[in-house]
Amino acid sequence: MGFISEIFGYVLNFFYELLNNYGLAIMIFSVLLRLLLLPITIKQQTTMKKSAALQEKIKTIQFKYKNDQEKINQETMRLYKEEKMSPFSGCLSGILQILIILAVFWLVSQPLTYMKRVNSDETLKQIVESYKTQITEENNNGRVNYIEISVIAKIEEDYKQVVKDIENYDEYVSRMNTSKEANTEEVINDENEQTGENAETEVNNEETEKNNVMTLEELQQRKENLEKLRINMNFLELDLSMVPTQNLNNWKVYVIPGLYVITSFISIKITTNAQKKKKKKENDDKPKDAQDELMDSMGQMSNTMLYIMPIMSISIAAIAPLGLALYWLVSNVLIILERLIIDKVMKSKEGAENE
Repeated sequence: MGFISEIFGYVLNFFYELLNNYGLAIMIFSVLLRLLLLPITIKQQTTMKKSAALQEKIKTIQFKYKNDQEKINQETMRLYKEEKMSPFSGCLSGILQILIILAVFWLVSQPLTYMKRVNSDETLKQIVESYKTQITEENNNGRVNYIEISVIAKIEEDYKQVVKDIENYDEYVSRMNTSKEANTEEVINDENEQTGENAETEVNNEETEKNNVMTLEELQQRKENLEKLRINMNFLELDLSMVPTQNLNNWKVYVIPGLYVITSFISIKITTNAQKKKKKKENDDKPKDAQDELMDSMGQMSNTMLYIMPIMSISIAAIAPLGLALYWLVSNVLIILERLIIDKVMKSKEGAENE
């Protein structure tokens, strides 16, 4: 899974470097991914149409050999072979969708690892690890969800401060020296007796604090390192690093997941309506037998399955950074457009063949 996330990370970072906006990069990435998956989508739609046409022949086989299940299985497999189809042809598409969902989830939850590839640069890796340690300690060494998202927020704060320190270097030095003097005075006040050993310790502390005052060149280097790790998460006044379940009082976090829910059910509605129209056309003025009722029951189960993936995705979107929900929202819109266009093309092709 990490391998796929790394590939996606290279692509997403390319668009980010081009646009300098995480949200826009995700949208372009979503469009590119849908285009790459278009041949598979077309094949899936074609297979579904072909599979629906086979149902009548399968019903005939089931009726003809209703008392011989083994013969039904043999004839059904022979039919699939003649039509150059597999009864499991739809599974590949489903597995691929799950793999992509998980890969994108890892990508948006760990953008420093997969997008910025910090593990390939020892200096950047050490900076990120120091931030992770700091955040973990601030959380009383407890588990931090999406720690890299928290690191990105810290990096942004520190970057802005470093830029100010460079622009006002004298004020920075004065501030650091004032902080050093305050800390030294606190140490002296806490000591009841001053021994030679304590004096030596105090001198060492003072020397350490002096070392904490960075030169202008060191500040400039830190700025460059932090700049490599920065990710602009602001998109249309939304912070894509935010997690809905962690920001329940902020109404903005519900916008993208809400739109995603709406587009999910529009997509399901288009699919189920198309299936109902086809079923109605096939069954007009045709008496129902037991096999038909069984197929109807299977059809209802299939419709139920249509809701499982969106519900699962919505559940994940509620506990994941908004960047993931944005990816799914754009993908949903593209899937709806794909389905409408592909259906129209197929109907035109069927009409031309029937003429």
